[in-house]
Amino acid sequence: MIIIYTDGSSRGNPGPGGYGAIIFSGDKVKEIGERFEETTNNRMEMTAAIKALKNTPENSEIELHTDSEYLMKGITLWINNWQQNNWRTKNKKPVLNQDLWQTLLTETSKRKVEWKKVLGHSGHKFNDRCDEIATAFADRKEVSLYEGSKFDYESEAL
Repeated sequence: MIIIYTDGSSRGNPGPGGYGAIIFSGDKVKEIGERFEETTNNRMEMTAAIKALKNTPENSEIELHTDSEYLMKGITLWINNWQQNNWRTKNKKPVLNQDLWQTLLTETSKRKVEWKKVLGHSGHKFNDRCDEIATAFADRKEVSLYEGSKFDYESEAL
């Protein structure tokens, strides 16, 4: 089982943004993140999940933790109806972020993903670390991304 934590951030909506993710696979940990010049918070939340999934092997079992209600509901509740309605909402409007929803759907279809909701800004150390990575990228601040042993992770990265 691969365990992933994700978070996204934007300064303004739209504005500069970033995402952060932590991937726990066996005895290894990898942090990832990136900056985008013009984006939204929802796009960064989705991008975090997509990029993290792309860093895992196909056919793997994933437990993905997010604090984004939009991401959680979109992928577990809304996406099937959007597809059936030709990517339109129940109000007949085009689905926002359709490009990312389609990419996320492709990536999840290649893996067995269980989605878990975590409360944001609640003192959860891995969610807080993802937020720290995402906001550092959004703010153009220096951030060191950890990659290495799970056993050394907390003492070196957190």
